[in-house]
Formats: sequence, C-alpha cells, structure tokens
Amino acid sequence: MTSYWFAETPARPPLAGDIEVDTVVIGAGIVGLTTAFLLTEQGREVAVLEARQLGAVTTGASTAKISLLQGTRAQAIARRHGIGVLAQYLAANQAGFDWLLEFCIDHGIDTQRVPAVTYAQNADEFAAVRAEYEATRAVGLPTQLIDEFEVGFPTHGGVQLREQAQVDPVAVLTALAGDIEARGSRIFESTRAQRLRRRDGGVVIGTDQGEVSAANAIVATGSPVFDRLGLAAQLTAQRSYLAAFEVPGPIPHEMFISAGQPIRSLRWCPAEAGDVLLVGGSGHDVGRVGSEADQVTELLDWTDRWFPGARLLDRWSAQDYHPISELPYVGAVQLGADEVQCATGFAKWGITNGVAAALVLAGRLTDRRPAWSRAYDGWRSGAVKTLFAGVQANAAVARHLSTGWLHLLGTDAATPPLEGEGRVERHGLHPRALCTVAGETHTVSAVCTHLRGILNWNDAEKTWDCPLHGSRFAPDGAVLEGPATAPLPH
Repeated sequence: MTSYWFAETPARPPLAGDIEVDTVVIGAGIVGLTTAFLLTEQGREVAVLEARQLGAVTTGASTAKISLLQGTRAQAIARRHGIGVLAQYLAANQAGFDWLLEFCIDHGIDTQRVPAVTYAQNADEFAAVRAEYEATRAVGLPTQLIDEFEVGFPTHGGVQLREQAQVDPVAVLTALAGDIEARGSRIFESTRAQRLRRRDGGVVIGTDQGEVSAANAIVATGSPVFDRLGLAAQLTAQRSYLAAFEVPGPIPHEMFISAGQPIRSLRWCPAEAGDVLLVGGSGHDVGRVGSEADQVTELLDWTDRWFPGARLLDRWSAQDYHPISELPYVGAVQLGADEVQCATGFAKWGITNGVAAALVLAGRLTDRRPAWSRAYDGWRSGAVKTLFAGVQANAAVARHLSTGWLHLLGTDAATPPLEGEGRVERHGLHPRALCTVAGETHTVSAVCTHLRGILNWNDAEKTWDCPLHGSRFAPDGAVLEGPATAPLPH
C-alpha cells in the first residue's frame, strides 16, 4: 500500500562511516526536518538519520490538514486540563500554522485555504459537535455551528472554522530537505539508529552504517526509539487507513472529520486530471483488531456507497500515537538527560503540532523557547489527572502481554501458511512467526524486540504488529516503525 503523495524522487545515500556534528536528528518527518531546518538557520551543523526515506512513516502518509479545529481535541484537552491549557495548546498550533504557511509561500508550495469541519454522522454525535464548538469559542476561535452541509454523505450538523489549509506533505518535506542540504548539513536515508550512548557530555548514535557523535540528539520517530518504558507507557499506538479516489461527481471542498466512530476524514487535493478525493478513518489500536483487512474494506465500502463510481487510485495506512494525557510531549527521552530530546503524542494532528514541536526543540538548543511551550509539558503537570487513564492503558498492555504468551500453548503445524497469511506458533520453547508473502515463506521470532510482546499478523499490510506499543515488522523481520530498533531474529 503506497501513499498517494509519494512520487519517484532521488534516493539519498546512507551514512558511510563515522562523523561528528553539532546535532543529530533521528527521523525525517515533519518534526525532524523542521527542527533540522531551524537549527541550520542558526548556523548549526546537523545530520539527519532516516531509516527508510523522507516522510516514509507518518508525515508522508497523513492527510496533511493544517488546522486549529482538530476533530474533538479541544473538548478533550479542556475536560482534562482546563481552558487555560487549551489556550496554550491552540497558541502552539497557531504558531505552527503560521510558520508552515509562511514557509510554503516562500518556497512556492501550493496550499489551499479551506474550511475545516467536525461533523456529526448521526444525531447522537451532535452533542460532541456542540461541545467542540463551546470549547473552541471559549478560547477565542471563531468557529461556527452549521445545521446542514451540501454533501453526498450523511451529516447532522457540524462545527466549522474558516481559512484553514491543506497541503502536499511530501512537497513540504522535499523543500525542507533541500534547504538543509544547501546550508551544508546532511540527510542520510536507509540508515537506522540502533544504539545510543552518552560520552563526554554529548551522545553517540550507533547505526548499521557507522556512528554519529554530537552534542545533542533529537528523536523524531513518532514513538521515541531508545525509550524502554517511560514514554511508550504514556502512548497508545493507533493505525488508520486512507485512500485516494477519482470521483465522477462533485467533491466536497471542505476538510471534514467526524465527531464519532468510526472516524471518517475527507479532504480534496488538486491534480492535473481533476480534483482527487482522499478518505481516511477506520482506525484501531495497533495489533489489537481481528482483521485489518476488514477495516480497509469498511472504508472502501463507505466511499463506494456515498460516492458512486469512485475509482480507487491508491490506498495506504498511517500510524499515530495518542497520549493518555491528551497533550503532546516535547522534552527529554529520559528525565534528567536533556541532551536527548524528543516529540511525540500528536493524536493524528501532527502537521501543526509537529512544526510547533520543532520550534520548541530548536528553541531549547538556541535559548529561544516560545512562551506557549508549556502546553507540551502536560505529561508532568497533568500527572494526577491522567493517572486513571494511564492505569487503563497499561492494564491493556499487560493483558495483551500475558494473553499473547498464554495463547502459545499449541505446537507448530506441519504446513506453511497460505499466500498472504501468517500465524504464530510454539516451536519447543520459542514462539515463532510464520508467513507467506509473494510466494516466499518467512520464519522469524514472534517476540517483539522492544518489550517482548507476542506479535500479531496484519492481514491488510502483511506485517507483524505488536499490540503492546505499536512496533511493526516486515515479513522477514525488518523493523518498519515503532519504538523497536532491532529486527526479529530468524
């Protein structure tokens, strides 16, 4: 499954040997590249390490909505932390919004200024719509309640915010990367960060291609690598699905997202042959659903029902991390060790939040920390309020850890899985994962290399997914994403 945004672009070479720089950034998504861009503006030498290619994980798979109206996020934050913290959060997002639009103007990147809408799919969801309207109005956003929308799918009113925006996320990443390299810093693709050690007040990042020594490290990998328990325990990994369609009829020219489940997220994007419709949603916790393929089918069936004649162009998936505190986190990967910073927990709203997080990360290294940055300290300030949510989230992790091992009571079967199928079985004392993809059967360890959860087969993407903290692996055991850094042993 390939994102609609990706086109053939020249690959950047991997790291070739040991180097030393001022700052090493791990991850070439919106957070990593914006942070690197801001640091190179201040004359710092930066090395960006990307395990795959620019935007290969979350940013390049997003809907790339640039919006301060974010589904039902405002009411969730206000309910947990109060209106004052919500105001800080929206100030951070406004800063990210303004910076990104100015960057796009300066670099000739096409954006479309469109309304954002949180809508009710049925009468029961309108209470959430009204709550979002009241929360956003309480902090000064000029939102409006709308009774009806002239669209082809069911709506029961919504809350709207005008003059929001949408963009091609890969175009943004490409422009950021070009500026970073023009200033003499380097981006290394196909280079996975695997180890971290501290040395002489700085850090050394070990990769499969060499080592990078630096005074500081920025971990911009969604769920932070090198975190063994602390931050991962504060996040729920979520997978959702997106598809691009050529539609014979009219396409809504607002950015829609539903207030309830299953989430339906829509936007349009311009193309030479005519506007393209993007539809997303059907999300779930990673590794905790019976069939990912059923989720994809549900999304495609919904589009076919309400947009008759829609022709599928591409379909893909994305992974995001929802913080149990309802607030993103920007800070040290380990408390008391400020030389390694990270940003995570954007709850599917990583475009504005990601830029704002980069402004905080770069500001800390250049003594220019924004006044609103306290919004991203919420995991500490809201610890008591998030205690119950944390207990619930980690009880689920413990349940999946224990049941995964208990289900390994059977012995191994004699026949390999059928094409496109995978299973976990016990071979002696060792859980192993077997799958057959493209005619080849792979056998790897079924134990996640992060915190030893038993993996589940993803029948939509043909991957091994961990239900504990969202690490994902290819059929041959290679790491795809999540907090894991080591592949599955054969």
